[in-house]
Amino acid sequence: MLFWIVVLTGSTLLPACTQEQSRLPSRTETGAAEQEAVSPPLFDSENAYRLIERQLSFGPRAPGLPGHDDCRRFLRQFLSQYADTVFEQRFSQEVYGKQLVLTNIGASFRPEHSTRILFCAHWDTRPFADEDPDPAKRTLPILGANDGASGTAVLLELARLMARTPPPIGVDILLVDGEDYGKATDLANFCLGSRYAARRYPFPVSPQWVIVVDLVGDREAWFPWEEYSWRSAPELLQEIWSLGSQIAPEKFRHTRYAPIFDDHVPFIEAGWRAVLIIDAELVGNQSPSIRRRYWHTHRDVIENISTESLHAVGQTLVNWLYRRAW
Repeated sequence: MLFWIVVLTGSTLLPACTQEQSRLPSRTETGAAEQEAVSPPLFDSENAYRLIERQLSFGPRAPGLPGHDDCRRFLRQFLSQYADTVFEQRFSQEVYGKQLVLTNIGASFRPEHSTRILFCAHWDTRPFADEDPDPAKRTLPILGANDGASGTAVLLELARLMARTPPPIGVDILLVDGEDYGKATDLANFCLGSRYAARRYPFPVSPQWVIVVDLVGDREAWFPWEEYSWRSAPELLQEIWSLGSQIAPEKFRHTRYAPIFDDHVPFIEAGWRAVLIIDAELVGNQSPSIRRRYWHTHRDVIENISTESLHAVGQTLVNWLYRRAW
């Protein structure tokens, strides 16, 4: 799914630091008082949890598996109920001697607005459990309750909310494929869908910001400022974390963390400002908690997921989207 990069600066590994929080400007302060204020809708974390279960019902969703195609159809059908426009961005790529057919799934809301943001998550799962403690299971595909399904479920629930309560700006959702296909240390074969989308952006208008969500469902999840995100859009990080720390201060921590190669990086490299919301401690199985060391293993199952973590991330994004003075 990801490649964890350790960066040493002198003798310090990206030390934790605290930045002064920036509050969101009011509509009056920005001269936008005439805009109609819309109360942020309530993010339904129970529904998001059910959407994870629905994805898991298809089994592993790595490219080429039956569950991959079944889940693709489900995701498109679900988004078609709520979005103004839904489409598939298909492409093929040879990886490790296999010709993969990959599909990014896009959905647009308020297409008449030129001010737009992009929410992104990967919907595929890892084709092999290379971190599993049991060597006999390392070649088998994982179920991916957190690694894939959690971020996708948050964006599906956002889509349902935006259909009922139209957002104040244009919003695009992109569920990308082939994020998790690379072997350990082989960066070239990670993030295939986001790389393709960054080269051939599938929406007609470029986003002001890109927000990627990944590994957001664990019941002890916490989210630091990932380093690539900090370099790309520190003001966006502070806006989102300021709201997140009001909802779940134990989860949204104003702490710098080592860079993680994920779906936000191809967009950053293409010139967009992008941030990643991720339970970074899971990557590379760095957590001091033994239970939480299930990244890229067969223990990435629904029992690790909590509605509290899904709510923290989902409601934070909802509040940011609807309360911000655009």
